[in-house]
Amino acid sequence: MNNKLLWAGAAGLVVLLTVSGCEKLKSTSATPTTGAPVAVVNGKSISRNTFDYYVQGVTGKPASEATDEQKAQLLDNLIRGELIAAQAEKSEVGQAPETQAVLELTRLNALQQAASAAYLKDRKPTDEEMKAEYDQQIASLPASEYHARHILVANEDFAKKLIEQLDKGARFEDLAKKESMDPSKANGGDLGWFTPDRMVPAFAAAVTGLTKGAYTKTPVQTQYGWHIIRLEETRAMTPPSLDSVKDRLSQIVAAKKFKAYADELAKTAHIEKKL
Repeated sequence: MNNKLLWAGAAGLVVLLTVSGCEKLKSTSATPTTGAPVAVVNGKSISRNTFDYYVQGVTGKPASEATDEQKAQLLDNLIRGELIAAQAEKSEVGQAPETQAVLELTRLNALQQAASAAYLKDRKPTDEEMKAEYDQQIASLPASEYHARHILVANEDFAKKLIEQLDKGARFEDLAKKESMDPSKANGGDLGWFTPDRMVPAFAAAVTGLTKGAYTKTPVQTQYGWHIIRLEETRAMTPPSLDSVKDRLSQIVAAKKFKAYADELAKTAHIEKKL
């Protein structure tokens, strides 16, 4: 069943650090270590903290549990990364507007994620807050799901000719397999079950206006082309249980809390928009 909660994401961008063919960094809760640098490249130190964080991000375990071979390879990756970065900083590449923009966005994102983790540490979503969010989301869900087929063609005149064939008794599935431009043609135009909000407005309006077994008597235009739509059946929307979406609810409530915190900061800040 295609149950769908329209959860609104509020999280920031995720910073992905990659160096010379290694995997993307994963989030980690490891406590960074301090001490002497693990390498010095042309006078620039690579800190133990950076190395440990990088190792855990790539291997999924603390640096202390990584093999000597893994540590050696990852240290070489960081050294190469430092060499390339230093060379880029000396060239036009490092000063390019796009490069500077990426560096600034990365800085903002890293600090925002750190601030979010610190702020939410003692503000875990409660069961009551998640239940309230669940009720709000459920109230916004469509009442019904629809099962429909369609035939998608490039122009209105051809769509009208196909409707004439349907009127004369042609099978909808056969015409879809033969004439439709949509990948669903392989299944006779079958789109499966969906809620109207998942479709573009014109398509959704046409579907909800049909009775079971009926098809559109005039072509429906969307940005994809011209559609002939047949409604197979409808059923009441069955929402997911509270327990099945608790993890997502927790993320949403936490994101809203942090957004409220950011909104409060904005109220007392001096901001000049110059777009």
